[in-house]
Amino acid sequence: MNAETKAAPASPLVDWSVAASTGALLARGGPSVSREEADRVVADLRDLTVDAERYVRELTGLGAGLPVPPGTVVDRPGWVRSAAAGLGELTSRAVPPERASKLSSLVAGGAGVQTGVVLAFLGSRVLGQYDPFGGPDTDGELVLVAPNVVTAQQAMKVPGRDFRLWVCLHECTHRLQFTAVDWLRDYFAAEVGKLVSGFAGSDETIAATLQRLPENLRSLRESESRDVLGLAELMQSPGQREVFDRLIALSTLLEGHADYVMDAVGPDVVPSVATIRKRFTERRKGGGLLDRLLRALLGVDAKVRQYEQGAAFTKHVVGAVGMAGFNAVWTSPETLPTRAEIKDPQAWVRRVH
Repeated sequence: MNAETKAAPASPLVDWSVAASTGALLARGGPSVSREEADRVVADLRDLTVDAERYVRELTGLGAGLPVPPGTVVDRPGWVRSAAAGLGELTSRAVPPERASKLSSLVAGGAGVQTGVVLAFLGSRVLGQYDPFGGPDTDGELVLVAPNVVTAQQAMKVPGRDFRLWVCLHECTHRLQFTAVDWLRDYFAAEVGKLVSGFAGSDETIAATLQRLPENLRSLRESESRDVLGLAELMQSPGQREVFDRLIALSTLLEGHADYVMDAVGPDVVPSVATIRKRFTERRKGGGLLDRLLRALLGVDAKVRQYEQGAAFTKHVVGAVGMAGFNAVWTSPETLPTRAEIKDPQAWVRRVH
């Protein structure tokens, strides 16, 4: 279940090689299964990524004529290394090393250790991902974490092949979003660059960021919104917040669209889809007190809300204007929904259609 990944690039914010080695060292082992069972799951996941993308293309109308490569199947340390490499590539695009301040250079190693701890925690939970900046040639890589897929399937007591295909449907939807929409990858990287550059400027910029924190905390206390995603949002300037809102809206759209598709493919393809969805939704809410605390600190609970909001947006728009009408979201950055429109999909329909 291991996969070779390229070394993570340098970054002025985080030493990604330290993050990768720390996270891989701390990653917990997977479930106890026989070698025969492990090999069967790995082979099945790899094959199902090809089948799943064909189903996704048929439903969404995206990606006709594009190649359909199999996914990469990894263990937990393999996912940590893959995630660190992809994040390193993205952040090196966003903030070149020569723009690093003296302060950020000093803290990069410590940030690498802290990030590695976070990646180790997430590495026991992530079922898979499509990283548009990952892979040996950085052209994107679909990764499935076999131990986590097996653990979740066993805990929920659902059919193994159905669950594996269901997971692949979600991740293949993400791959198709970035491969079929030719501007999305560069747009996402540019927006991340605008956001991250505000945290990697001069020492004076960092001091100004810290000075904004009390005012933003007061705004949070006065706000009735439950949509705040954590410390990063509290540290932003007004300009950064505009970029952040665009990224949150995009992320919510991508996750919700994938969640909608993995269910909409239907019981003809995944016979137990209704049972899987019900049990998986309950599992997302579960965990002990420490687990729930860590999830809240890392923003995982906010991401669960993204799935729900994004899926509701997609379902509403498809119901109103059909899948072809929904696909207008992929026309250009201007047709992406705003953060407010995610919560009010009819507003997006009025604006675009």
